[in-house]
Amino acid sequence: MPMPTATRTKTTQKRTAIHSRSTNKAWTIRRAGGIQILQSRALLKLPSFVHGFSTRPSGDSLLNGDKVLNLGFTEWDSRENVLANRKRLLEALGAGRLQLIALRQIHSDIVHVIEAPPGETLRGDAVITHVPGLLLSVQTADCIPILLADAKRRAVAAVHAGWRGTLRRIAAKTVGRMQMIFGTRPADVIAALGPGIAGCCYEVGPEVAKEYATQFSHAREWFDGPFDQLVAEDEPNPLPWLSMAPPGHELPTPRVHLDLFAANHAILVEAGVLPKHISGSGLCTACRTDLFFSYRREGGHTGRMMAVLGLR
Repeated sequence: MPMPTATRTKTTQKRTAIHSRSTNKAWTIRRAGGIQILQSRALLKLPSFVHGFSTRPSGDSLLNGDKVLNLGFTEWDSRENVLANRKRLLEALGAGRLQLIALRQIHSDIVHVIEAPPGETLRGDAVITHVPGLLLSVQTADCIPILLADAKRRAVAAVHAGWRGTLRRIAAKTVGRMQMIFGTRPADVIAALGPGIAGCCYEVGPEVAKEYATQFSHAREWFDGPFDQLVAEDEPNPLPWLSMAPPGHELPTPRVHLDLFAANHAILVEAGVLPKHISGSGLCTACRTDLFFSYRREGGHTGRMMAVLGLR
């Protein structure tokens, strides 16, 4: 049965308040050029690095009557608007002279090493470089954007981690490529996990739970709900004829909630990144559609945010 409107509103307000409070002192909001940019204080301590996580308000795009900072090429927005929004973001960060590097994201574990601006848009979900003047980026509207910085080797990375990329350990593979190519020590990496859909709102089915169970021995820690039941049985209800539901009214398949923040935090720690060097904004995109785009909450008709990191 659908949740009553009044109850749903109270629940949304409660979640909004919770996630507002969870934005800790490790993060700050920067206001410049008429837009708001979320930043990690740990990355701000590295003066030769420039970074930021965009937010939704303001911009040249119009979505449902509101001016928004859409940074992705979507069907409902014009290319001119998106390019103007990207220019505004870079100028607000003082990165107008840097070359923006954007990927065609495909929910993979493909990591690209960039030595110079590519002649075409690369397909993949993570990018690394040690070349000054390049601004790496990933676009999100619920998936987790992860920025990685190694100040000692002057190497940076941007990672797009949805449930498929997280399942394939894309964050750990990115750290591994930085280690292999640039000599990065994982213990030197600073990791910032930007806004994404949190476990409170990210409901998934048994197929996702089962895949995680096969890949991670401690996957249970990242799920809320009947995880053990879903992964232990071929069917959630192997004897449906024993249920109390009348014919044609079978019980719905049980579902669980997945915490991608906790999963990626654990994956980074396993890769050698120190827990004290990992910070998350604590902001849920589905709870805070006043601040962020949410593909799931808005039924797919939404914009894209951008997380960027580069060397000046």
